[in-house]
Parts: sequence; structure tokens; C-alpha cells
Amino acid sequence: MELADLDLNKTYSYADYYTWTFKDRLELIDGKIFRKEPQVPNTIHQLYCGHITFMLYSHFEHHDHCVFSGIFDVRLPGRSIRDADVFTVVQPDICVILDKNKLDDRGGIGTPDIVVEILSPGNNTVDLNDKFYAYQKAGVKEYWVVFTNEKAIVVYKATNGQFNASRPLVSGNTVTTGILPGFSLDLSELFKTSEFLEKRQLSHNN
Repeated sequence: MELADLDLNKTYSYADYYTWTFKDRLELIDGKIFRKEPQVPNTIHQLYCGHITFMLYSHFEHHDHCVFSGIFDVRLPGRSIRDADVFTVVQPDICVILDKNKLDDRGGIGTPDIVVEILSPGNNTVDLNDKFYAYQKAGVKEYWVVFTNEKAIVVYKATNGQFNASRPLVSGNTVTTGILPGFSLDLSELFKTSEFLEKRQLSHNN
């Protein structure tokens, strides 16, 4: 079977998803197929993802690691955690799952505490719309969105089941969270990781 053989108007569950062996990276949101953009080299995205992941790992240095990035399926349960009852499966850039009972050998099965998505130039509708509402519906406590072009992070915190946005946090600001007491992400240090690329680009343009 090829991806083209699937009826994109049909509703699918994780029971279907788990049988697929397509080369394409897919996500399910409310049973609908979303094809992830092909993995093209994006140095800034990788620099930011690596830096944030490292800072989170460092926070858990003396504890079990609860930070996951890369190709890591997170199933957001519906009526139950049975494969046939799960209709949303996403692959966040980074997620923090503190409850080990929400992990199995196929990834995460349950709502992460924190999800981080790093936007790349292009169409970010899925991260800013479809995933936004999926994470809100699932009860994610915090959703961090990194805007690479603007060098800013917006932190959405759940209150009474609704995400409320922080002001855009930029270089000179620090991201902290009550979910991880003592954790801090210095945005000056984060955004500094891409400075050499920008200087190189300027020299190419001159």
C-alpha cells in the first residue's frame, strides 16, 4: 500500500497508523491525516531544538530523563488508551512527560506536560492551528512556540482548559515554568546559537 492509496477524507485511528510503513512522516489529528513536511536541512531549527533539549536534559541531570525529541510518537487518548480509540498521534519537536506511566515501547501514551514546536519558514498552519487545538483539547499544560524568523518564543499556558499566551519573549528574556521549578532558558543564549549563520549570510549578500 502507498500513501496515495489512502482515502484522506476517512477517519483513522492509531490502530491503522501503527500498521503503515510509508516513507512519509505522518501525524493524525482527530483521525485526519497530516503529512509532515519533508525533512530538509534546516540548521537554525536544529540548533534551537538541540539547545532547548540540552537545557531540559540538564535540568533532569540527577533524575530520570523525561525529555523526548525527534521522531517520537505521542498518542493523545480519546475514550481510552486502546489503539482503536486513539485518533490523534503527533510528533512534537520536543516534549516533556513527567509521568512514566504515560510511556511505553511505542512512545508516549497520554498528555505531555510541556510541548515545544519550532517553526520553520513556510507553512506553519498545522503547528499554530491544528496542533494548537489538539494540545489544548488534550490538556497539555504548556505549549511553547519558537518563532525562528522573529527570534521569539510565545508560551501558552493552560487555564481552565484554554491556552493563554504570554507576550512574545525575546533575547534578554528568560523562559521559566512552574512545571519545572528551577528551570530557566536564557533566550539570549538560545538565539546566539544562530548568529554565525546570520553573519555568514550577510557576508554572502555583500
